[in-house]
Amino acid sequence: MSASQKLEFNPGSIVKARGREWVVLPQSEASVLYLRPLGGGEESPTVLAPALERDSVQPATFPYPSPEHSGTQAAGLLLRDALMLKLRAGAGPFRSFGNIAIEPRAYQLVPLMMALKQQTIRLLIADDVGIGKTIEAGLIAREMMDRGEINRLTVLCPPHLCEQWQKELSNRFHIHPVVVRSSTAAKLERGLPAGTSIFSEYPFTVVSLDYIKSKNRRDAFAEQCPEFVIVDEAHTCSRTGQGRQQRYELLRDLANEADRHLVLLTATPHSGDEDAFYNLLSLLDKEFAQLKADTRTDHPLRKKLAEHFVQRRRQDIKEWQEGKLFPERLTAEVTYRLSGEWNAIFQEVVSYAQELVEREQEGTFKARMNWWAALALLRCISSSPQAAIRALNTRLDNVLGLNGDNANNTNADEADLLETLEAQGYASVLDGTEDNLTTGDIEPGVAQQGDIDRLQALVERTRTLTASGDPKLKTLIQNIGPMLDEGHNPVVFCRYIATAEYLAEALAKKFKDREVLYITGNLNPTERQERIEALKESEKPPLLIATDCLSEGINLQDQFTAVIHYDLTWNPTRHEQREGRVDRFGQQADKVKTLMLYGDDNPIDGAVLQVIIRKADNIRKALGVSVPAPENEERYMQAILNTVLLRKDGEFGSKGSLDLFSNEHLQALDAKWESAREKARLHRTIFAQNRLKPEEVMPEWQKAFAVLGEASDVERFVVTACERLEAPLNKNSKGFYRIPLQHLPLQLKERLDIAGLMHIKHVDFSYPTRGNAEFIHRTHPLVSHVADYLTELAMAGEATAKIARAGAIFSKEIESKTTIYLLRLRSRLSIKRTQAAEQITRELLAEEALAFAVDTNNQVQQLTKAELVSMMQIPPSKNMAPEARVRELNTAIENIKPLTKTFESLANERAQQVLTDHRRTREAADARGSYAVEPQLPVDVMGVYVLVPDMGLL
Repeated sequence: MSASQKLEFNPGSIVKARGREWVVLPQSEASVLYLRPLGGGEESPTVLAPALERDSVQPATFPYPSPEHSGTQAAGLLLRDALMLKLRAGAGPFRSFGNIAIEPRAYQLVPLMMALKQQTIRLLIADDVGIGKTIEAGLIAREMMDRGEINRLTVLCPPHLCEQWQKELSNRFHIHPVVVRSSTAAKLERGLPAGTSIFSEYPFTVVSLDYIKSKNRRDAFAEQCPEFVIVDEAHTCSRTGQGRQQRYELLRDLANEADRHLVLLTATPHSGDEDAFYNLLSLLDKEFAQLKADTRTDHPLRKKLAEHFVQRRRQDIKEWQEGKLFPERLTAEVTYRLSGEWNAIFQEVVSYAQELVEREQEGTFKARMNWWAALALLRCISSSPQAAIRALNTRLDNVLGLNGDNANNTNADEADLLETLEAQGYASVLDGTEDNLTTGDIEPGVAQQGDIDRLQALVERTRTLTASGDPKLKTLIQNIGPMLDEGHNPVVFCRYIATAEYLAEALAKKFKDREVLYITGNLNPTERQERIEALKESEKPPLLIATDCLSEGINLQDQFTAVIHYDLTWNPTRHEQREGRVDRFGQQADKVKTLMLYGDDNPIDGAVLQVIIRKADNIRKALGVSVPAPENEERYMQAILNTVLLRKDGEFGSKGSLDLFSNEHLQALDAKWESAREKARLHRTIFAQNRLKPEEVMPEWQKAFAVLGEASDVERFVVTACERLEAPLNKNSKGFYRIPLQHLPLQLKERLDIAGLMHIKHVDFSYPTRGNAEFIHRTHPLVSHVADYLTELAMAGEATAKIARAGAIFSKEIESKTTIYLLRLRSRLSIKRTQAAEQITRELLAEEALAFAVDTNNQVQQLTKAELVSMMQIPPSKNMAPEARVRELNTAIENIKPLTKTFESLANERAQQVLTDHRRTREAADARGSYAVEPQLPVDVMGVYVLVPDMGLL
């Protein structure tokens, strides 16, 4: 390609090749052109080498509309909507909004705007559970990609969240990552070229923290790590000691690269552990560690930190006045009492647990085994008869890999065995540690050598219990019925697999008009998601039973409106996470319900309820955010165990009194928790004062959607387009549509079939969707294919009754003749930056579809979206003769040349506005380079529509 050709074929210019016209895309080079069909989308550009083409690539001009291809005003509005919804490189202040499958709320732009003010992004997003941290982080990543500042990114997260991140990035942001962890790494590495790695060959990855944190993997990853990193559950990487050092060292190594963008996400940045909190802050900037020793509120570093730290509660979102974004949460509690044979078995289990903890000398390995066995048995018997049976049937020494003489002589390997025991105990009995909450739901082993006969007798007695004799299950059924009658779809959370299976069997028999499903850790994350999605196909409303494998990673707000805690969680963070699966951004119900069951005379429930859950709830009500339980779970769980097992009067229950200060460990726990609350309150006070306000964000949000369109525009376009293509949508009583794709024109059906879309039966234009409908957003491929097809018809002058580039009507609603010109403007934004001592130039294309009204005095006025829609929907008052229509349109088309300078002036103004918007929202990048913008002329006149006043003349 010659130098002159290179200038002619700048991004945004129109060329003619292979018998059709194309728009040149920004990734084009001197020898290779990336092209988009003039009427088509950007999803799969055509690549060609001009030097190899039989006919040379030539500059092309854009044809004016023709009077012969005129249609109705509605056909013109359809063209305008198609053009708007096809835009990917929109001209608004944010480059990414044309490439995302969501309509973010204004408050979710705050982290994005904070990030764009930083030359190297270092941000800690600590918004409350359910506000939308994943969306906020995804927006930042997508924006940086579409500005050409990054080409690769990775998400580091706990292993059970990998699939959720993969799904969110793919479905919402059109970023398609691979999951990297132990089970996938070998397959991904297979066939890679020599000298390469997963991270050099796959630009987008979601990586398990547990997989990548080991020393040998960490060092290699740090060398090849992408330039943009998101860390989810970042608080799990901030603590040191007890096996947690590796995660922190990994992030510290990544943060040491000064140019690496780092976005940290956590709902619990401060749990009272000052060292962990300032470790987290030091990942943003090493200087922030100094704040630990200097508590002055006016410290200059505190002001700087506020530019990197955003933390908001739900009540903080109310000031945005964006309508009701979150439901009202109605909470209730209900108790049951132990009775009959179930009570007798329960008391015998408690007696056995008491014997276990008294049997061995404190401080020995066997004493720890007995301690965990007692705690496990108490938790299982409090969950369900089936959980107790499985625990009683499982030998703890087998779980630990002990057998025979080895079980009695553990001195040689006692340190290793103790570490194994503690890890297994935290995972299967407790809810994991605060920075590594477990999703394991397998019943723990409790059986001890020498107790087999006694335990087998307990098992046999427990087997004789029936569901009808279970007071806890009876209470659930009594209280879930009214909830179902009110129209709620509940999720019943329990701790163990056996309990979930037990509940599913009982509830399926009782509530036959419900689709009863249970999900446990026996299913992998993909299978869990598939089962949740399959519920949408059911004719019956859902009733879900789940273990805590669903308390993280899968959002349930689109199908469920209530949470029931059948088993109390022993960690307040887990309790809030359960409810946060349903009560979160995107929940369409006005109210969600939560119900907590516990035993009125169950000492286990009583201790956990009073010591953990009520304390956490009081703190949350006072602060508006959760504060995790203080570190050292062993201390307060030992205190709870002592309270239950060493009390011989049998009087303590969930409503009994528990004097926190009668127990040394509980006293220390209470003091630590109060300290954590005060520290969290202080940090909130400091940082809440510096967050961006609505008046700083709303104008940018409104500009973005004025260019690209909103959900209402998508709905109008798809409904109108399908109606005109003889495949009208049918709206049902639930508010979503049935879409008969099989009735669309053959050529369009072939495109949809190739894209794998012909299976779609129902569609919805709001999220979460209703029923089993597919969510249709502006970047959904169905919208793109329909818009491309219709635009091609319009450009060819075909099917003008459906879509038209020209039109003229009489109307009594017009006082003077008005001509509407539909224009497409393209601006080329050139960004020059120095990276690694190398000058790099990136070319970006910004497009927008605008409409201008010209009156009889040739006065030009830009129309807002609302004004254009209103004018294009004005009904004609009488027929216009063909000769008159051609005359009016010829006059309007002939007037384009005299208006050329006006249109070009408008194009220059809009190009400068693109530059202004780009620089205003990314001002920090000015230090790295320079910007230039140039409109691509001439302006494309896409449509001409004449509105003639009806004066009542014949």
